[in-house]
Amino acid sequence: MRYKVRKKQNNSGMCFICGVSNTAGVQMKYYECDNEKGEQVLLGIIKPKQEHQSYPNRMHGGVAAAIIDESVGRALWLQRQEWGVTMELNVKYRKPTPLDKTLYVEGKLTKVLSMAYDAEGKIFYIGDDGKEVVSVTGRGRYYIMPIEKIAGAQLGGDDWFYVEEDVPAYIDIT
Repeated sequence: MRYKVRKKQNNSGMCFICGVSNTAGVQMKYYECDNEKGEQVLLGIIKPKQEHQSYPNRMHGGVAAAIIDESVGRALWLQRQEWGVTMELNVKYRKPTPLDKTLYVEGKLTKVLSMAYDAEGKIFYIGDDGKEVVSVTGRGRYYIMPIEKIAGAQLGGDDWFYVEEDVPAYIDIT
């Protein structure tokens, strides 16, 4: 699979999913991309840690649900730079999510309404046979809300910032 990178999304300091300073967190990197079908998608990449486990070498289901929630919640940024808060989240666990593989999460918008939006996503990895394995899928509805109402103030400083790195033109997942 090949994703054409349009831009990298910001991170925060202490968010459990994207926080670069949260050593217990997932530390996800997100990229706004076009997939091979030409769809706009949000692609996240992580290497999970042992701190994220439930059973040995398996990601905790709550951590996987949080990854889906953040990833499909961020999908609104693909079309417009606005925020949303979770109204509803449905998660399906299809296979165990391993801790010893690089994990990818893909999120995309499915519907934008005047006050809310719907999005869907999946967590996947490449199996030993070289094929994509989808471990978790999810769908959510999010209420569009100004960041001042969500966070109580405008984001700045360690709350939401661009992490400098060499952003690739393409991400190849094989």
